[in-house]
Amino acid sequence: MKAAAKERIEEEDHGEAEAFAQATRIVEALLFASAAPLSEEELSRSVPAGISTLQVLTLLTEIYASRGVNLRQVAGKWAFRTAPDLAYLLAAEAEQPRKLSRAALEVLAIIAYHQPVTRAEIEEIRGVATAKGTLDILLEAGWVRLRGRRRSPGRPVTYGTTPGFLDHFGLDRIDDLPGLDELKGSGFIEGRLSKDLTVPVPDDGPDLREDEDPLGDLFTPLDDGEGGPHTAEE
Repeated sequence: MKAAAKERIEEEDHGEAEAFAQATRIVEALLFASAAPLSEEELSRSVPAGISTLQVLTLLTEIYASRGVNLRQVAGKWAFRTAPDLAYLLAAEAEQPRKLSRAALEVLAIIAYHQPVTRAEIEEIRGVATAKGTLDILLEAGWVRLRGRRRSPGRPVTYGTTPGFLDHFGLDRIDDLPGLDELKGSGFIEGRLSKDLTVPVPDDGPDLREDEDPLGDLFTPLDDGEGGPHTAEE
């Protein structure tokens, strides 16, 4: 009886090991074949029942840690990315993105840290007017999205970042953006700082805030922050 029970346990363990190995192959194949990062939930649909997808991803992360490609979590999903120390080898093959102007970088940073934010609020923070084309560039790049309408006169549109922004800049979550101490340490902020200077904790939660309304019909006039309406397709 004891021998039979031991044999049955060994068979079950062997079956679980085979199922886990098959799940690992499946997840590996799906991630390599996908052009976009995949979520744990998406991967779980193809994993055998009873197998933890997170455990599979953890194993693959360890396996690929020292290889030419690494498994990384980006924007809450999973994808293979070239190992950082080898990125220079593929620089010539990669499609060169449009270089952002200083103004566009400033606007993108303000949206990332202060979202949801309107155009007028962006201009107040920057201290200068923002060209209409600057926001268009960020929208076309897929890094910025229209969130909703501020509950204020004119009901101006609010802006926020996208998962594409996180993916492009290699971030898993928006709060992976550097804080004030990190910015000072990297040299982005120099000189004497005012005591009240702070860097807000960014939050890109999809839910609208209390002072936001849904966008509604995108083709109805929106306040562009300059006192005049324009259509969302401009």
